[in-house]
Amino acid sequence: MNFASLSHRPVWPRTDGGLHSPRQAMPPLSVILVSLVLAACGGSSDSSTNTSTSGTTLPSTTASVGDATAISNNTATQPGNAQAPQPGNTPSNSPGNPQTNAPGTTPSGIQDTLTLVTNGEGASATFTTAAGGVIDKSNTFFQPFGNGRACSSCHQPEAGWSITPENLAARFAATDGLDPVFRTVDGANSPNAPVGTKAERAAAYSMLLTKGLIRVGLPMPAGAEFDLVGIDDPYGFASATEVSLFRRPLPTTNLKFQVAMMWDGRETPIDLSSNTLCVRNVQPLKCFISADLSLLNQAGHAVIGHAQSAAGLTAAQARSVVDFEMQQFTTQLVDTAAGRLDALGALSGPQALAGMPFYFGLNDLVAGDYRSGKAFDPQVMNLFSAWAATPPTPGRPPVAKTAEALARESIARGERIFNGRRFSINGVAGFNDEIGRDPVQGTCSSCHSTPNVGTHSVPRMMNTGVSAANRRTPDLPLYTLRNKTTLATLRVTDIGSAMQTGLWKDIGKMKVPSLRGIESRSPYFHDGSENDVAVLIGFYNRRFAIGLSGQDVTDLSAFLKAL
Repeated sequence: MNFASLSHRPVWPRTDGGLHSPRQAMPPLSVILVSLVLAACGGSSDSSTNTSTSGTTLPSTTASVGDATAISNNTATQPGNAQAPQPGNTPSNSPGNPQTNAPGTTPSGIQDTLTLVTNGEGASATFTTAAGGVIDKSNTFFQPFGNGRACSSCHQPEAGWSITPENLAARFAATDGLDPVFRTVDGANSPNAPVGTKAERAAAYSMLLTKGLIRVGLPMPAGAEFDLVGIDDPYGFASATEVSLFRRPLPTTNLKFQVAMMWDGRETPIDLSSNTLCVRNVQPLKCFISADLSLLNQAGHAVIGHAQSAAGLTAAQARSVVDFEMQQFTTQLVDTAAGRLDALGALSGPQALAGMPFYFGLNDLVAGDYRSGKAFDPQVMNLFSAWAATPPTPGRPPVAKTAEALARESIARGERIFNGRRFSINGVAGFNDEIGRDPVQGTCSSCHSTPNVGTHSVPRMMNTGVSAANRRTPDLPLYTLRNKTTLATLRVTDIGSAMQTGLWKDIGKMKVPSLRGIESRSPYFHDGSENDVAVLIGFYNRRFAIGLSGQDVTDLSAFLKAL
């Protein structure tokens, strides 16, 4: 095994513009990963090289480290479709390619394979429930269509099953901007942007390169309660015929816990014929198609739209993609300061996530749990309670704690803040109006309510103000909307789910995204406007006057990065 290659991506500092504050001193991540891989292979690390080995070795009952780069976009080169050199297409002993046990050669007691990818705070891991525990790179998910794109072009395993500016910059540099991800249909700021030279391509794809944003072009909804009366598009393209909405590709992992597909839920339309997938205690009645059908729709539409394939997908190909996506589970597994995130009673890791229960209406904020009938429980996250600090023994001097122990206590404090710090939630369309109270005393878990995941178990779109005009940056279009009845106006950078419903109250609403594995896929929010978790927390701290102290922000950041 080439252990050194496990640190093939930069660990500290991050190179995508994010800021990281080291919580505690810690051995280099390469030391942790070497220890982890040695344990997986039946060996052990040299304790003299790892000053804090507790929780960093991989027990023989868990998975071995997988080949993080071998599952990159594996699309074949087509004429005119220059592609970035893909690590999965190079020999396994090439520099920078982490090694994995070949099928059938895993040590006794190891049942599955984890794919480990280093990131700015440690390493994430993907676990697959596929037969043999191996990610199938021959799946339709990795096959090119139309303009050379595959699903994996915008959903890269090494980028948290999404894309990141760092990932895209490398692909642009390797191909002079000709990799299939760079296509004017939605990768460019405008489909009319010139891309004849490398410099022109760099300018045309600036939103993709700087924030990892895809341009979603949608027509204004017919019969909407509002008119589009003003457009300020820095790229001179948007119109009522095709509004330009810039959004981050959502990850194609942990989809077991999703009930609404796409940021605006457009792939999960209302289905009044359904009698099981209905949101309770709302009027008018809202019933939806299943997540499985939503994903089948999404796969087919993506191949026709993003990959510009005239033929689209066959039913068998669409089923292949959806089955593949539903098999992947990704979380952070190693923290640079706290070590292994499933050690000493902690319950994190992708295998544990795969076994978490989920169903439509699980722990719903408004109606409670649809199956058990229990009221909503705000204690949503219980992954790190075992790491909480124990009170000192009276009469005894305090015991000096290691840096690793202090980092773990910080994560546990952050989890308690997430579940228990109450604040006034006000003015959130899709939240306050659904509950019928404004304000509402709640916590972070009020919106991120699915246990140990952070999604919503029923389709609820919310507007926390991310698209408001006062957050607009010069690279985003700004749209002025006027209510046909009241003549009130709103200015937003993204019209949100109102593009589907045509309802004034839905302007700016987006889905609640999953929180697991977020460290691998910054920047954050649908518009990629925040690079760092602490800055993201700062947005909510100001928006809801939560009153978080500096230590609170540090602890909450540590917790979210450990998910």
